This record gives sequence, C-alpha cells and structure tokens, in this order.
Amino acid sequence: MKTSSVIRQAIAYDALTWILTLGRERRFREQLIAPVSLRIGESVLDVGCGTGTLALVAKRRVGDGAVAGIDASAEMIERARSKATRAGLQLQFEVASADALPFPDRSFDVVLCTVALHHLRRSMRAAAVAEMRRVVKPSGRVLLADFVFGKKRTIAGLLHHHVGMKADELGQLADGAGLRVVDTGRLRFWDLRYVVAHR
Repeated sequence: MKTSSVIRQAIAYDALTWILTLGRERRFREQLIAPVSLRIGESVLDVGCGTGTLALVAKRRVGDGAVAGIDASAEMIERARSKATRAGLQLQFEVASADALPFPDRSFDVVLCTVALHHLRRSMRAAAVAEMRRVVKPSGRVLLADFVFGKKRTIAGLLHHHVGMKADELGQLADGAGLRVVDTGRLRFWDLRYVVAHR
C-alpha cells in the first residue's frame, strides 16, 4: 500500500501524542468516539488504529463486544498488541491497508476512523471510506473524524496543515461511499471535526 505517510516510530508517536494532549490522551480518545455512542456488545473496527489506544477505549465501552484494529504500520500494530496484552483485553489487531480491509462484508456494528484519513493520499480516501461501508452492517454506523482547517490553527493543526481535510470533505467522502450523514460537528481538541454516518 502506498499512503501519504506510514508512521514507523510507534513509541515516538505515543510520546508526541502524550505531549500534544498534555497527558490526557485517554480523555482525548474518549471525546473522539463520543459522537458514535458505543453500546455494550457491539462489534467495532478501528481503521488506522495506530498504537491501539482508541481501540482499547472502545473495548472498555462495548464490554464483551468484539473490537478489531488495522493499521498500515507493522510497528504500530506490534505496539497495539502489546498494549492490549498489558491491559488484559482481547482485541484483534492486523497490519492492513485502509482501502483493502481484511474482513467480510457486514462484519461490524461500528467502524471508526479518527485522525487517520489525513495520512492517506487524497486519491485513496474515497476507496477507504467505501471499504468502511462494505464492512459495516446495514444498521451500522461509521465515524469519521479528522483535521479540518479554518483560518485559525492550533499547534496540532499546524503540524498537519499539509495534509488537512477541506471543510466539507468528510461529509462528501461519506456521501460518495453511499453512507447517510446523520450528525456532524466540531470536537473540543484541536482543529478536529467529525461526521457520523449510517449505512
């Protein structure tokens, strides 16, 4: 897979995230997934899961529900598996491309893609969201959240200005994949916006 950027330095990534969130990464991840309202027993896929922190938060929300995560970086997946083992939680982490998800059609109640689409080439983003639609159940939900820039930018926004999303791009990606947007808004952290869409 060719992406805009595949992060190999997993420990450095976690350290930078800790700094940018002022040591509140878990709270940051909880706010990222809040718009999709995860429920006990739901099956969840985290696309572009990085080192697995958000997938672990999701697992704690869904209890006995199955949670999986994919990332293009083997180093990120290795660290995610290690985190899950240390936490004593059962999750499935796989090295995979966002535009070729290794799961059957209609596998998940919820698909999450948070702060990950900007790592993909613009030409690849539509294919990735189409794959998310393929693997979500007919009654399922998809959450897209990423950097969307206005005139005022935070430090995190400035670090990502070269790959930021256009203001209406998240909704357009969802629409283009055949998803129905039901909610959109701005998140408290940084220059982040979200879209919740149903299949």
